[in-house]
Amino acid sequence: MEDSAPLNVSLREFGCEQSLLSRPDGSASFVQGDSSVMAGVYGPAEVKVSKEIYDRATLEVLVQPKVGLPSVRERSQEQCLRETCEAALLLALHPRSSLTLVLQVLHDDGSLLSCCLNAACMALMDAGLPMSCLFCGVTCGISADGQIVTDPTSAQEKESRALMTFAIDSKERKVMMSSTKGSFSVGELQQCVAVSQRASEKVFQFYRDSVRRRHSKSL
Repeated sequence: MEDSAPLNVSLREFGCEQSLLSRPDGSASFVQGDSSVMAGVYGPAEVKVSKEIYDRATLEVLVQPKVGLPSVRERSQEQCLRETCEAALLLALHPRSSLTLVLQVLHDDGSLLSCCLNAACMALMDAGLPMSCLFCGVTCGISADGQIVTDPTSAQEKESRALMTFAIDSKERKVMMSSTKGSFSVGELQQCVAVSQRASEKVFQFYRDSVRRRHSKSL
């Protein structure tokens, strides 16, 4: 049954710059409001024998917090990012090799996982790695009175009784990965998926505009 409530898909301002770093094979910084992440991609490169997979590339994802050492939170984010990237990348084209994706959190003002997903996708694009589709991240928060907030800030996240982050693919707008926290009903989950799919249109349009601007400057 469809919910007649309006779908609020307001997102904070985006910012992106590719090829910022010289050492990685691809790099990008992504800004959502006051949340910002820098991503670097290394490879395909030689892989250690212990990590070698004979029919596809090995993907390693590392998330570095703004200060201190990585914790359980970063390990969870790494797993979500790895699952999404493995689903999008055509790893079978680079067997017995390694890919490394490193993300450095520059500032966290909410919706950090979705910002990491967007930075990762732009860095993979910059590296020129073959992909079956692009992906983007959208975070939704459900407030105490049941209102859905897209791309919440840190303050809005603290006031939410549930938080959900979805990775959406660019071809069919399907959910590639989900990460949830808090209590919510099945109906609220379905509505958050619908909101995220609609919000992904704006993110993918920003991807297109960003790449178009970059290549129009280089011509």
